[in-house]
Amino acid sequence: HYVSDMFLCQYACILSLYSCFLRHARSRNYVSEAEMCKLESVPLDFGDYHPLKPITVTESKTKKMNRKGSTSSTSSSSSSSMLDPLSSVLDGTDPLSLFAAAADPVPTTATMDSTRKKRDKDDSPAVGSDFEPWSSKRGEILARYTTTEKLSIVSGSFSRKAATTGSAVSEKVRTRLEELDDLEEGSQKELLNLTQQDYMNRIEELNQSLKDAWSSDQKVKALKIVIQCSKLLSDTTVIQFYPSKFVLITDILDTFGKLVYERIQSMCVDNRVSLPDNFSPECVNDTAKETCLNWFFKIASIRELIPRFYVEAAILKCNKFLSKTGISECLPRLTSMIRGIGDPLVAVYARAYLCRVGYHLTLQICIKDLLALLLNSVMSAFRAEFIAARSMDFIGMIKECDESGFPKHLLFRSLGLNLALADPPENDRLQILNEAWKVITKLKNPQDYINCAEVWVEYTCRHFTKREVNTVLADVIKHMTPDRAFEDAYPQLQSIIQKVITYIYDFSLLFSVEKFLPFLDMFQKESVRVEVCKCIMESFIKHQQESTKDPVILNALLHICKTMHDSVNALTLEDEKRMLATLINGFIKMVSFGRDFEQQLSFYVEARSMFCNLEPVLVQLIHACVAFCFITIPSLSSIFTRLNLYLHSGQVALANQCLSQADAFFKAAVSLVPEVPKMISVDGKMRPSDAFLLEFLCNFFSTLLVVPDHPEQGVLFLVRGLLNVIQDYTWEDNSDDKIRIYTNVLHLLSAMTQEAYIYHVDKVDSNDTLYGGDSKFLTEINKLCETVIAQILDHLKTLGKEETLKRQSQLALYFFNTILAHGDLRNNKLNQLSVNLWNLAQKHGFADTKTMVKTLEYIKRRSNQPEMSHFTDLALRLPLQSRT
Repeated sequence: HYVSDMFLCQYACILSLYSCFLRHARSRNYVSEAEMCKLESVPLDFGDYHPLKPITVTESKTKKMNRKGSTSSTSSSSSSSMLDPLSSVLDGTDPLSLFAAAADPVPTTATMDSTRKKRDKDDSPAVGSDFEPWSSKRGEILARYTTTEKLSIVSGSFSRKAATTGSAVSEKVRTRLEELDDLEEGSQKELLNLTQQDYMNRIEELNQSLKDAWSSDQKVKALKIVIQCSKLLSDTTVIQFYPSKFVLITDILDTFGKLVYERIQSMCVDNRVSLPDNFSPECVNDTAKETCLNWFFKIASIRELIPRFYVEAAILKCNKFLSKTGISECLPRLTSMIRGIGDPLVAVYARAYLCRVGYHLTLQICIKDLLALLLNSVMSAFRAEFIAARSMDFIGMIKECDESGFPKHLLFRSLGLNLALADPPENDRLQILNEAWKVITKLKNPQDYINCAEVWVEYTCRHFTKREVNTVLADVIKHMTPDRAFEDAYPQLQSIIQKVITYIYDFSLLFSVEKFLPFLDMFQKESVRVEVCKCIMESFIKHQQESTKDPVILNALLHICKTMHDSVNALTLEDEKRMLATLINGFIKMVSFGRDFEQQLSFYVEARSMFCNLEPVLVQLIHACVAFCFITIPSLSSIFTRLNLYLHSGQVALANQCLSQADAFFKAAVSLVPEVPKMISVDGKMRPSDAFLLEFLCNFFSTLLVVPDHPEQGVLFLVRGLLNVIQDYTWEDNSDDKIRIYTNVLHLLSAMTQEAYIYHVDKVDSNDTLYGGDSKFLTEINKLCETVIAQILDHLKTLGKEETLKRQSQLALYFFNTILAHGDLRNNKLNQLSVNLWNLAQKHGFADTKTMVKTLEYIKRRSNQPEMSHFTDLALRLPLQSRT
């Protein structure tokens, strides 16, 4: 179906009117228009609210009253009446508050806390201020390790038998042993399906029973309670609750140990004078010693290992009444007893209890068979600051360790890991390095050596100069070069490079380290070598703030970049190429010889020859050096990269007043447009090229506005040449991009008719200056305009078919907006042309109603501006038609 008779009439009318467009192009005052387009300034009310005003924070303090959480009290203090939305939602029950509340001592054990804290304070030998006491650690454990599973506990009857007649000592001892055996031979019952709280209540009952039995002089019953509680530590059924069970049971053991110690100590009172704090065994009377020995004999008769160990450890302090070396002798024996515990979890916690009670008594105990392993565990688990502050002490202990028990180089590695995180005392730093490296450098096994050296390289870089770093790198090369041992240690060697460039990021200093580049030569495997080079270049780009011409840096980095470039082959992924090119470009951008252009050109020439396989690098060099443009641009594969580089090069030449070079670049761009294919590859996918070509041409038109005509080429020779190319280019049948380009050409031609152009290039006279508004020049522009409009209207006519009416509507509105923006609508013919286009856009119901409404509103607003009153009449002639 072709266009209707009415449209034919309208079209004939339009053809008769188009020639008036340029003769009546709207005269533009770009400065005043820019002022009108600025956003309206609104006075800012500096009231209470401002987006940069500091936020008022409301602090909430929550204290949980019991472990079940059934009741709680909350107190809040606020610096403002502002309501914190987060606090109101959480109602004070945020996770951090709950954790802090849960860390408070629970009521079931509150009766023991005050005495425990006092005992920790009184009994602990001198430790650092940052040493965390058990009294604070236990609360965290109880809060963290909880369970919802059902628990069980073995409970004894603890009934007291009738007193035995007779005064024989052997009979008395036998009776007491029988009482102890009762617990192990069936006088017990198992309570099942207990909740965590029930379990804790039962433990508290046992603790109270212990105190009651002791106060009523039932010492055997008290011992039986402690034995029963100790047995509970052999049960790991509910493993997530075991840490809390350990805390609860050891609280009872601590209580028992304290009661026994105070009992024996009270027997040493002579003439109401108690023993001094630092008493010697000679000060203890025989009765007290006999009682003390009696307790140890009782404990030694316990059949099972776990209760025997725990109960003896609980009264370990009582050895002070017997001999000066008693504790020192007991600790190794108790340590050996732990080896008989089969369950590793139970054994670990037994060791933890022994360490806790042992450190109260002495810090000088040497457990020879465990000290190496123990030191490694301490250095792995303790805070780095704690270890670093005592580095020389640890080194002394490491030197005394037996090599066969635990390798010393592993101990030094653990120490080095801590020193990488925290600084040791400044006066000790060099001595620490010397002591450590004496051991490291003697290692014969290359793998052991590099694992340890890798850690200490960071310490060296962190605290010393390039001389020490160079010494360490030289030692690594010496150990890893024989038998090509470096081939099995690439990860460690990479880590060393990463540490060095992390701390030495001044590249003039880095490349002055004599052994740095020889160190890089150990990376013989290409993939690893390239990764190392990438790390170095990333560090350079990140830290190099100013351009450089240092020959040491340039030569070294050119070698590194060449290594990356030469790794590119046919199988290299595009992403990898892009990453390598980005790193090399980052280096090229940082090279500057100032006004020494010969040196700069020499560098670019060398770079161009070295990096010819990476197209983005060639693009960067083209941007950097105009001399490469004519030679290098044609060698690029991407046609739009070539087009944009020609345009960019022409713009640069124009900015430098090189008019003939600029013309050559623009001509090259014009001649390249016909070669644009219909489809191009974008991110690995084939896409139509029309949109990319349209974008390029619009940019080109914007540049052509300020390009002066060549005196020998005729008026607007570049614009004419580009229009001819656009006319001959084969466009897709369903594409309107050609007409959109022509419409943009009208924008350019309208701008060319102005007395003063909207923008200029400094020190370059554009056509507004050259022609000075000459009538012949304006006539030539008018002829071009007639040709372009004729092409637009012809295309509108071809869109009269039913299947293309929507495209016709869109293009008609697009052309209408062009006239609205650039035409002088005070001319009646041009005014009528715009009305006809408006009606055509709505004719078949394909116009977007919202767009039409907004356009009409815009026209009405413009009518209120000075010299725009004619828009009022135009608005009245533009009807809005509904789709129906």
